[in-house]
Amino acid sequence: MIITPAADLATVGVADLIEVDLATGGLPPGAPAEAWAHLRVYAARPDVAAIARAQPPAAFAVSALTSDLPPVYGQACWLGPGVVPVHDGARLLRSAGLADDAARTLGRSDALLLRGNGAITCGTTPEQAVTRMWLLAAACEAWLAARPCGTVRAMDDGEIESWRAVQAELLPRLWPHLVRKAGLGPRPGN
Repeated sequence: MIITPAADLATVGVADLIEVDLATGGLPPGAPAEAWAHLRVYAARPDVAAIARAQPPAAFAVSALTSDLPPVYGQACWLGPGVVPVHDGARLLRSAGLADDAARTLGRSDALLLRGNGAITCGTTPEQAVTRMWLLAAACEAWLAARPCGTVRAMDDGEIESWRAVQAELLPRLWPHLVRKAGLGPRPGN
């Protein structure tokens, strides 16, 4: 596993990345203690090849209000086969045991809200995991915006499945959009 050090990511270069041997069961010097969450998700989910870990502000609010986040719009269905679970323990995932608990809460979902501690998203590529983190932040914002207005109408199982059926086609389109939106990629026509 390759992971960033515990540092401001704007200052991290390729030479700063830390390699973690998945077979050793431990963390090498310099690896952030929260790397346990990554290790335990990889152990529990062989289908996951990339993990994004972030702290979207709306994730803090949602995880303080509910035990799961239902999708309220189509693209939010790409976060997992149903609701996004909330891991109730607010302790830092700095041990194998605590990280195992979070991995169990994640289950088959591709996103997990960590009460008081941000979120984790999964994918088959780093781009997909990061795109899902953006989708999770947007899903939290949408739910928070809808909640004070009355009953939140979540997508039903059939609607979720219809959006998940087109995920392989549509989800990869979001990454180039996010890169351009952040001003990191080429502009159209260049």
